[in-house]
Amino acid sequence: MNLRSCRRNADIVCVSTTAAAEPRIASRTVIVADDTAFVRDRFKGALEGAGHCALTVSSGSELISRVKAELDKIHLIVVDLRLPQANGVSLVRNLRRIDPQKPPIVVFSGTIANAAEVRELAALNVAGYVNEYTSIQHILPSLAPHLFPGNFNRRTGPRVVLGIPIAYRFGNTIAAAVTLNISRGGVAVRTTSPLEQGAVVKTRFRMPLSKKDIDVESRVAWSDRRVGMGLEFVGLSAEDTGVIADYVDAHFFSNRKA
Repeated sequence: MNLRSCRRNADIVCVSTTAAAEPRIASRTVIVADDTAFVRDRFKGALEGAGHCALTVSSGSELISRVKAELDKIHLIVVDLRLPQANGVSLVRNLRRIDPQKPPIVVFSGTIANAAEVRELAALNVAGYVNEYTSIQHILPSLAPHLFPGNFNRRTGPRVVLGIPIAYRFGNTIAAAVTLNISRGGVAVRTTSPLEQGAVVKTRFRMPLSKKDIDVESRVAWSDRRVGMGLEFVGLSAEDTGVIADYVDAHFFSNRKA
């Protein structure tokens, strides 16, 4: 799909035919920048399958040229820091020289070399991170907070995809679901019946390889029927914080390119 056909559809609002009350979803244009065709094709397929426009590039120079030429038409950049003709964090710095604020930039977490680069990226207002090899059903939920920032409380800390059972209690009701991803500060939950933003729930889940449940009060930070909801931990113990931090750190750089 080229940009011209993308722009014809960019202002189209998609309406579900199964329920008149379903939310209307506007199309977005996303650049996927990676030198691996497998990664580009998976993200392109997931985005276009949801009605968005995906433009793919495979080098740093191509990315810079595309953004300069079409800045106002691009809603999100998803970028590999190790592109040919690019140099790590300097690629993001060059993008920010084009415009300090837009479009939002999400970095493929496996292309980050070390924690120092995470700090540099934070100073450049990077919107977030996504694992380039995440399962295809998790791609859109991972990008949704950046495609529709007004509907989400975005967490800029590293998060990793994690699909584990989670139970949450609100009032006299106990519900079960599966997580989408986790960070030190919270967890995203896949559900078609998300609670209202601001609701307080009791949550229980167990991290992989752990023998102990984590019980923590959480607040609904964002809620969207298309994706699920994000739960922000409130009062997480130091021990449980350490368990989650160890898991996130162990997976964050696991796919880094040479």
